Amino acid sequence: MSDKKLVLMDHDGGADDLLSLMMLLTMPHIELIGVAVTPADSYLPFALEASRKILDLLGRSDIQTAGGDLHGVNAFPAAWRAGPHIINALPILLERDEIQAPLAAEPARVFLAQKLKAAPKPVTVLMTGPASNLIAALKAEPDLSNNIAEVVWMAGAVDVAGNVRDYVHNGSAEWNVYWDPPAGKTLMEAKLPLTIFPLDATNHVPVDLNFLRRLAKQRQYTLSDLAAQCWATTINTIPHYDYQYFMWDTLATGYLGCPELITFKRLELSVLADGPNAGQTIPAPGSGQWVNVADKVEVAAFHDYLLEQFRR
Repeated sequence: MSDKKLVLMDHDGGADDLLSLMMLLTMPHIELIGVAVTPADSYLPFALEASRKILDLLGRSDIQTAGGDLHGVNAFPAAWRAGPHIINALPILLERDEIQAPLAAEPARVFLAQKLKAAPKPVTVLMTGPASNLIAALKAEPDLSNNIAEVVWMAGAVDVAGNVRDYVHNGSAEWNVYWDPPAGKTLMEAKLPLTIFPLDATNHVPVDLNFLRRLAKQRQYTLSDLAAQCWATTINTIPHYDYQYFMWDTLATGYLGCPELITFKRLELSVLADGPNAGQTIPAPGSGQWVNVADKVEVAAFHDYLLEQFRR
């Protein structure tokens, strides 16, 4: 049996999700065994195509991708969801006439269950989108929890404001939880080994022009060039007044490669499923789940790590 860490990725198609997929494929100690895509921060066809093209580009056309058939309670803004359409049309992803990386016939929730059951050892599930697919798989087959080594989820806002701006919401939630608050609540009650990357941690790593300039200076590397182009699609949020792009998913993914650059605290948490603060991640002493919560980041060292990975 390989010593590599087995990872299943479940992402929702945004620019930082696709960047996270690239990052995973640069980690020699990681064996990516499948990719699920949720139509949350994306329109599914474009996110699926972009994911498969990235797998082809990085020489991993053997990895299957599955599309989700679940729809959340609260839709992401349409302008955000269109982002993968732009990335899907970047020149570097249009060079090949055909996509080789296979598309699974079954929906993502079934795909995740099949991959977990077939794995020779417990799997790390990296979620950079909502929890819907994993929760649906576990509801159908509860014993799958025995096949999960850890769930790593970019989600939540514990001691900071959320990033949801919606007419019927008070702004306390983070979008990956708000898309499907009941699934987030269920995950917080599932008693799985859970590590989350809330806005408390990701707020430390905005995407700024200084970092993008450093990345641009190494664009002779194919992956650096593609990463720079992906982040450039988010540039309308920099500079910002109310909204800015952060390294949400790339920080969560970086945990699998450079955990020593991130500090954590153990908190007992829960999620509110409905109401004006639906999706809010709340302390729940005595009644919640103990969770590893990312807290601080060595930002300069993390930037160096990202630049190194994108030179591979």
